[in-house]
Amino acid sequence: MNRAAVLFDCDGVIVDSEPITDRVIAANLTRHGLAVAPQEVHRLFVGGTMASVGDYASRHGAQLPADWLSAIYAEIFDELAKGTPLVPGIGTVFDALDRAGIPFAVGSNGPHAKMAVTLGQHPEILSRLRHRVFSREDVARPKPAPDLYLHAARALDAHPSRTAVIEDSATGIRAARAAGMQAFGYAPDGGGANLAAEGAHVFHRMADLPALLGL
Repeated sequence: MNRAAVLFDCDGVIVDSEPITDRVIAANLTRHGLAVAPQEVHRLFVGGTMASVGDYASRHGAQLPADWLSAIYAEIFDELAKGTPLVPGIGTVFDALDRAGIPFAVGSNGPHAKMAVTLGQHPEILSRLRHRVFSREDVARPKPAPDLYLHAARALDAHPSRTAVIEDSATGIRAARAAGMQAFGYAPDGGGANLAAEGAHVFHRMADLPALLGL
């Protein structure tokens, strides 16, 4: 395929932030009356929004204060700021896209403030994404709606049918497919059946992605 652009999710695809976030959310919800392990947090909420986490937790017995959303973000940001590594191999993928002259961008269900914390720790990566970091705050509906990826594609002047999306969640894959884009599902720990079920081409190492993209 003659690609017009490649769009990346942020958490779990560019930065390895999800283990940190899962631990914080699990501890917080447990304090508020809903005992849950980090692994269960990941299974339930990967790819979603913190507002949806709060809604689920409240429905299942957690006693969340009125300011819970801002408080949990503060906890998460504090932990992420202590050190959030890059996903291994993502720099090499960006190098291959640059060599091919294919623009790329980020589309995340997280807020801009979160990406400022995580991506901001990696200036060599952030500098390559200037003005190409998009959040669910920029559109009417978060993933799994197609709004965010369509918004990012328009910013790059890329037709959806020639745009690829790199995701690690079923929610994100549904958004990509709804946008009419080809979806690649990153499953570094093996498996990925949930991503394949949504129509993604599953891969397990970032080092394999350039070849899958035809670069």
